[in-house]
Amino acid sequence: MSRYFGYMGKVLKIDLTNKTFGEFPWSDEDRERTIGGKIMAGEILYRHIKKGMTAFDEDNWIVITTGPLTGCGVPSSSRFNISTISPLTGLITSSNSGGDFGLMLKRCGYDGAVITGRATTPTRIHITQKNVEFLDASDIWGMECSPAQEALPKGTAKLVIGPAGENKVLYAAVLSGERCSGRGGVGAVFGDKMIKAITAKGFKHPMIAYEEELRKLSKKWTKNMRKHPISGRQLSVLGTAGLVSPMQARGLLATKNFEYGKFDDFDMVSGETLAEEKLVRNSGCTTCVMQCTRRCMHEGKEIKGPELEVIGLMGPNLMNNDLQKIIEWNYEIDEMGMDTISTAGTIAFAMELNEKGFFDSGLEFGKNDNITQMIHDIAHRRGVGDELANGSKKMAEKFGGMEFAIQSKGMELSAYEPRRAVGQGLGYATSNRGGCHLNAGYLVFVEGLGLDIDSLTPRGKGALCVMFQNLMEAISAAGLCLFTSYPIFPGYVFDHPNAIITKVVTWVMPYLGPIVKLMNLYGIALQLYIPLIPHTRAIKLATGMKMNLGKFLVAGERGYNIERVANMVLGQKPGADKLPKKLTETLQDPNNPMTKVPLDVMLNSYYKNRQWKNGAPTRKVLERLKIDIPPVEDYPYAY
Repeated sequence: MSRYFGYMGKVLKIDLTNKTFGEFPWSDEDRERTIGGKIMAGEILYRHIKKGMTAFDEDNWIVITTGPLTGCGVPSSSRFNISTISPLTGLITSSNSGGDFGLMLKRCGYDGAVITGRATTPTRIHITQKNVEFLDASDIWGMECSPAQEALPKGTAKLVIGPAGENKVLYAAVLSGERCSGRGGVGAVFGDKMIKAITAKGFKHPMIAYEEELRKLSKKWTKNMRKHPISGRQLSVLGTAGLVSPMQARGLLATKNFEYGKFDDFDMVSGETLAEEKLVRNSGCTTCVMQCTRRCMHEGKEIKGPELEVIGLMGPNLMNNDLQKIIEWNYEIDEMGMDTISTAGTIAFAMELNEKGFFDSGLEFGKNDNITQMIHDIAHRRGVGDELANGSKKMAEKFGGMEFAIQSKGMELSAYEPRRAVGQGLGYATSNRGGCHLNAGYLVFVEGLGLDIDSLTPRGKGALCVMFQNLMEAISAAGLCLFTSYPIFPGYVFDHPNAIITKVVTWVMPYLGPIVKLMNLYGIALQLYIPLIPHTRAIKLATGMKMNLGKFLVAGERGYNIERVANMVLGQKPGADKLPKKLTETLQDPNNPMTKVPLDVMLNSYYKNRQWKNGAPTRKVLERLKIDIPPVEDYPYAY
């Protein structure tokens, strides 16, 4: 057990090969270093992985983790994480979801679960407070995600894969209800281990160290989030789809496989149009105060509507202006159990391959009639779909076109066109799990979608990127939705964009690099609590653990470095932090020489801020962060 509250104090270890279970060792010192969530999962995998290990090795582990605030009554705190070696990238991937499984896992008495080995037949793992059962899942093998969940016992929290996971599509997802752990192919690893589903049911609740104070903080936090212009108004009224219009205005809306940043028919697929013509009601993750999920109708039933990524990548990026088709495709991709971002990005790449004569995929920009069939073909690895199931990087290696395969480290980029937000481009390139907008640090928020700092200058972007990545790493580790970071920026600057103070803030931010660098390198000295970042006080009140902004940022930094070293042990080489030439060498606007990602310049600054050498954490960094240094033959970069 743990001396800290908030945690359940135990981590479950499940051996699929021998159908046994027990407790995985995890100490309070581990909790202090990692907080929980994806940093915890990264540490567990880091201690286990070996050079040459791959996603489909029997010895690859699946690590499911919660955070200390999961189940503690804090707003938007139902998140849980699944980490493993990605079949798409060959690197560590972490996939986060807002379904109810993390809450129920804690109610079973566990902060996480480590799954080892491989089953020989389709299996459902059922977790309770006292037992783990290994049940036959042959009757639901082959089912799509919704029917599979409906067939499972009511009252349980569920994780399931669809046909894509069973057929090991490299970007297959795991679903909990309608929420998707999508990125990196965690569903394919479930399929390889013959796990069709995991169910859990328990009744325990975490003890709170300072319950009354945490309740007061949560009440105030909820109130602030609801009145904030982003988390309280934009997300609840338009959802993330509300970003389509400002992205269009800023030239950030990926169009025709990132050929352009604007789409003539953007208004036909905008968040405003979705709200006016398609929206039935709002919903959200368990414990969510923002309720940003759109509810729409499809074939006579209410379904989860599309978010920004799906709208952007299945709309403008495919030259498609049919919003109802996007709603349909979003639903079909979820039912197949696939990552919507990688599915859409790979389809767009296949369209450009076809257009340029590299590969006859049968897919064409602006042509909609065969997309639904292709989604099913990908999930079942049929015909051309079998090629697309491997993702755009592997297709480029086979057919050519690497310069316009819009991916980083093998993972397809999200819908933000980085040639008009170059800091976001830096984040895509340096993201540990590949082309992810969130693991990237989401600098696009200050480059035009929230604040309005100079989006084309490389100045200050290295330091800001490091700061944002560390902060978001720590927020995720706590078990919180990353949207809780929006109110870190006072609502005044959004409501008064032309005010003097707003203009000063946006003008000066790129010049704060030296100050931010000091904060990045010496975060431990920030022995303070900032009300705009209530995450740290919430952890302290829930757990009793000493926590301040400095420790919070250092935990995030530690998590980022652990994943980076693990990736390099797995085979990532220096120089892997890159983007396709379409984004770094081709101007988005031929009349503006700034409209490309100046990656080399920003990388130099980024590495200095991280104290890395050519993308590799040095011995000095690893010793400072108390990260075990691997043997020289596995990691020669620290010697």
